[in-house]
Amino acid sequence: MKRITRLPIRKLTTLPLTRSLSTSPNLTHLHPTPTPSPSPQTLATLARARDFLLPVYARPDFVLSHGKGGWVYDLEGRGYLDFSAGIAVNALGHGDEGVLKVLTEQAGKLLHTSNVYHNEWAGKLAELLITLTQAEGGLGYTAGKTTGDTGAKVFFANSGTEANEGALKIARKVGKERWAAKEAGRQWDDAACGKTRIVCFENSFHGRSMGALSVTTNPKYQKPFAPLIPGVDVGKLNDVAGLEALVGEDTCAVIVEPVQGEGGIHDASVEWLKALRKRCDDVGAVLIFDEIQCGLYRTGTLWAHSALPKECHPDIVTMAKPLANGYPIGAVLLRDRVAGTMTAGTHGTTFGGSPLACAIGHHVLTRLSSPAFLASMASTSAYLGARLAQLPAWYPDLLQGDIRGRGLIRGLGFKDGSTHPGKVVELARERGVFVLTAGKDAVRLVPSLNVGREEVDLAVDVLESCLHVVSRA
Repeated sequence: MKRITRLPIRKLTTLPLTRSLSTSPNLTHLHPTPTPSPSPQTLATLARARDFLLPVYARPDFVLSHGKGGWVYDLEGRGYLDFSAGIAVNALGHGDEGVLKVLTEQAGKLLHTSNVYHNEWAGKLAELLITLTQAEGGLGYTAGKTTGDTGAKVFFANSGTEANEGALKIARKVGKERWAAKEAGRQWDDAACGKTRIVCFENSFHGRSMGALSVTTNPKYQKPFAPLIPGVDVGKLNDVAGLEALVGEDTCAVIVEPVQGEGGIHDASVEWLKALRKRCDDVGAVLIFDEIQCGLYRTGTLWAHSALPKECHPDIVTMAKPLANGYPIGAVLLRDRVAGTMTAGTHGTTFGGSPLACAIGHHVLTRLSSPAFLASMASTSAYLGARLAQLPAWYPDLLQGDIRGRGLIRGLGFKDGSTHPGKVVELARERGVFVLTAGKDAVRLVPSLNVGREEVDLAVDVLESCLHVVSRA
């Protein structure tokens, strides 16, 4: 069957590139985009998935075939504005020519070697991550200065979950060594060592493998797989008073998202992060920031904590999603003072740090960190924020008063979280825009980082119409 590649009728080529903020909601998208009958190819693909794929995903009945920029297209030729970016992954959008060039060239030279041997790209990407952190702030470095409390190292994995697993392993080993160092004659492998507990927080999401799942405090995800790993304590984000009892001498690791993504787009406050950092220092716990969704410029800075005082900074940062624009990669960035515990054989991976993944990651990160790219992103994210800020006043019965998040990770909080977020996501998809739910009560917007103002206009126009439909239901 010949592939149809026509653009959607509502593509914004006919709209002005800049618009002033409106004084009332846009109601031009009250009705769904006409839906053609599914093609034989679509029906066959859906049947094949039903017959052979593990049914762990609830997906709509269409099949995506290709994409370009901020848009994806199904087998019937319908276009969708992807304001979810593959769950905050496609930082440079779809079908990016630069990414394709690097992928093609490197795959033709050297795709995989394992970590038995060096390759040229793993070290280059690690160097870029560290030098950018030194210049832009984070992990003990103040923006604009190239000296921090310690140096840093990088370990490459294949996903965010793997990065978090690696971080927790490192913290557990550091905890044992710190316990042993407190008294003469102790050995790190003594069964009496109790410095093994891990602290996480409500509404967190750190992955679905057993270790990461154990610190992902969502009963829906955890309950079917209990019992999980023991020794996990759960606190509340921004609860300063509760930290002393929560983080104790037996705590080896504390893991937190500076901006919670899956849990509802909730920011950790500067005051709380300072108190958390101090408490970790007081008891010798390793502080891990999971920046898998909020890091790598999504908030407007390299790390969500880059612009914060270094008294807030972690010992370890984990990352993944946008680093290679959709090619699987994850990474652990850690201070030397905790990296020193890891020696040959203490951790490893077959695929992590491959020449292909790291070549693409180096290309993507080089482009994301360019001043021109960041200036454009800052302008677009400010415009998105201004448009979203109007919505609570227009729909006060539906929406909570404040727009959550910053940069290009934003959340609309709903007063009725049980049905309205999911309904708005469905209505938007029927009108050709992809957005996501987050937590119990929010709609999440995490577009590509090179999204344009005209795409922002379409996405918010559609959201305004969807909110109007829900308000009249």
